[in-house]
Amino acid sequence: MPFMDVRGCIEKAVERALTELGVTSGTITLEHSAELSHGDYATGVALKFAKQSGKNPRELAEAIVASLGVIEGVEKVDIAGPGFINFKLSPAAIVERLDHARTDEKWGTGDALVGKTIMVEYTDPNPFKQFHIGHLMSNAIGESITRLLEHSGASVLRANYQGDVGQHVAKALYVLLERGTTEPTIEEISSAYVEGSTRYEADGQIAVAINEINKKVYDRSDPEVNEMYAKGREITLAHFEDIYTVLGTKFDYYFFESETAPIGMEIVRAHPEVFTPSEGAIIFVGEKYGLHTRVFVTGLGLPTYETKDLGLAKLKADTATFDTSITVTASEQMDYFKVIKKVMEFVMPDIAPKIEHVTHGMMRFAQGKMSSRKGNVVTGESLLTELTEAAKARAAESRAKDHEKLAQEIAVAAIKYQILKQAAGKDIIFDPARALSMEGDSGPYLQYTFARTHAILDRVHVANIKPAFDAGTEPTDLMRLLARFPEIVARAAREYEPHHLATYLIEVASAFNSWYGQVQILDQSKDEPHKVAIVEALSHTLKNGLSILAIPAPERM
Repeated sequence: MPFMDVRGCIEKAVERALTELGVTSGTITLEHSAELSHGDYATGVALKFAKQSGKNPRELAEAIVASLGVIEGVEKVDIAGPGFINFKLSPAAIVERLDHARTDEKWGTGDALVGKTIMVEYTDPNPFKQFHIGHLMSNAIGESITRLLEHSGASVLRANYQGDVGQHVAKALYVLLERGTTEPTIEEISSAYVEGSTRYEADGQIAVAINEINKKVYDRSDPEVNEMYAKGREITLAHFEDIYTVLGTKFDYYFFESETAPIGMEIVRAHPEVFTPSEGAIIFVGEKYGLHTRVFVTGLGLPTYETKDLGLAKLKADTATFDTSITVTASEQMDYFKVIKKVMEFVMPDIAPKIEHVTHGMMRFAQGKMSSRKGNVVTGESLLTELTEAAKARAAESRAKDHEKLAQEIAVAAIKYQILKQAAGKDIIFDPARALSMEGDSGPYLQYTFARTHAILDRVHVANIKPAFDAGTEPTDLMRLLARFPEIVARAAREYEPHHLATYLIEVASAFNSWYGQVQILDQSKDEPHKVAIVEALSHTLKNGLSILAIPAPERM
């Protein structure tokens, strides 16, 4: 059975009290108190509606409190400052929640999105190119959002959209064919793209040759190009799958530009009233709508990313039924997608309202702290590799059975937490030493705290101690923080903001380690079962929270 919805009871009681006082309130805003000493929830409705009520905020707050009556699960209500109303939950209400934290595997799940199907597109690396930092960020954010949505009851479809046609492919193919490569490795393909890009810019004749290969990739008219294309595509896609395995992601749908391009071209051709011919190309004049103009078909008659994105939206809708389709993309693409969304409103008005975008910032590195194996570009893959190497010494000193696996799990945690602790759209300054730290604001710190709880519970099992909360004991700050977990998950899902959960877990871990340093848990005292129950509730909260963020939770470190 679900635990009592004290928050809902408070909101209804406040709304009823305002109505009795002649105030039309609408939605009641109830927040977690920033200071636990003030209580568990706080509301500023008295400040918000003071003018409407004809009272000053403090007077309205007093009137509201006087009208609340008894609220089940609330021990104390008081007024702070100019009119904030604080609510403190009873020990019984806290214990009821933490008994769920201790025993319910689904602790943290909700039902706000039950019955909804949501497609989330993320990661999106391109065959023939390297797996870049941006792909790593998109993957971390996209995977955590999918898990947040699943924990709110939604059916989630994971999608990956990859550019398997276009100039980047032609640049790599030109060099591979020139080299006479027959069985290319992933390293050879990546270097071929880098070399092809440089030579395309430097030599006009080579640019013409690469453009010709680009057309051949689209029309599949050259057997030699087709063969090399097929090999390179297969090798890079397989390599990406290895990276997804490390990151804990498995996709339900893969969409490719080779599929979306012809669909998009049909859409553009079918809507001459929306697009405008311009010097041999076809454009959308965005300035009419306060946006910027974009090319949809080049002068060579080839589709651009814009046209492919139209085709992608249509292909998604034809492939699966969903209520919402979310794309995780870099914030620098925000204006671009505003244009695409506007075009969709004209050419596919039934699909356009379902399309949403979640943006992320850029990752930058602390000066002098990071170098790639090539010395010029830090790719997502090289970052994973270098952090794994850096974590090996620490893993070798651990109690883990598989030190190599633990080093990789620490590296994944280090990267993902630094990405996920930031609000959407904000840039990240990545410092490897800080990211790998076992202390403070880091993913490995969360892992270490979870491993510590697991070690304690191993001893509890050996000693055959039965965890049991004492509802007559005043809840600690740690217990009150733990009780918030389901609401933190719900908010993070509602706002598509994993950072709410990431920062919450750090706060919980810090509170536990502070408490752990002050008490002896296994001391054969009468409150030993109560303390063990707290550890068990915390362990399950950390495990579920890390799982939602797709951060590994090793039991031994």
